[in-house]
Amino acid sequence: MQTDILLKRFRDFEFLRGLDDAALLRLAKSAEWKVFPVNAVVFWEGDLESNLYYLHYGLLKILKSSADGREQVLRFIDAGEIFNEIGVLAKRANPATAIALEESGVWLLPRQALEAVILAHPQTALQIIENMADKIIGLVTLAADLSLKTVEARFAKLLLDQAEGDVIKRRRWTNQTELAAHLGAVPDVLSRIIRELTKAKLIEVDKQHIRILDRAGLMARAMLQDE
Repeated sequence: MQTDILLKRFRDFEFLRGLDDAALLRLAKSAEWKVFPVNAVVFWEGDLESNLYYLHYGLLKILKSSADGREQVLRFIDAGEIFNEIGVLAKRANPATAIALEESGVWLLPRQALEAVILAHPQTALQIIENMADKIIGLVTLAADLSLKTVEARFAKLLLDQAEGDVIKRRRWTNQTELAAHLGAVPDVLSRIIRELTKAKLIEVDKQHIRILDRAGLMARAMLQDE
């Protein structure tokens, strides 16, 4: 039953575009299913991992840790995304750690099965590389923001990017510690910025939501031009 579910998902995957059902079925049958509870480590930075991962449901964060324990969140993985292309294609140690922010169901696609698909269908490798390139662009943008923008500008941009309309829903893990890690800051600094933006009537914060009250003003704080 689970194989049938995964096969149906595979038919919609951009990186498996062009594969026939027989190839997709072989790949689906090779997959291993795992469920990770909240705060569980999916893999550690430095692990030699030989699987490509597909997040069926849940949410993960990918982070780097410093020697003094500080964390920098590199990106979030949403349901429907694949990750760990480096471990599969480059056969190198994981450059970051993956942690479940919610209970997460993950399919593990073994390198051996994926290599068989790539050898038979070389376009699959190109499609996986394209997916990696998109993520690299995201990391370049993150590096530029960390070096060129203030914490306030990064936080304002994060709110604008995540807002549905003018509302950002706060999930269980959307606390100041997690947000600060994503912004390359510490919770005390972020707390001060939230107070300042609230006092300026740019945002309104409660336990369930963050509301944007003045989009133009927040864009100015984010160092973005009003479109």
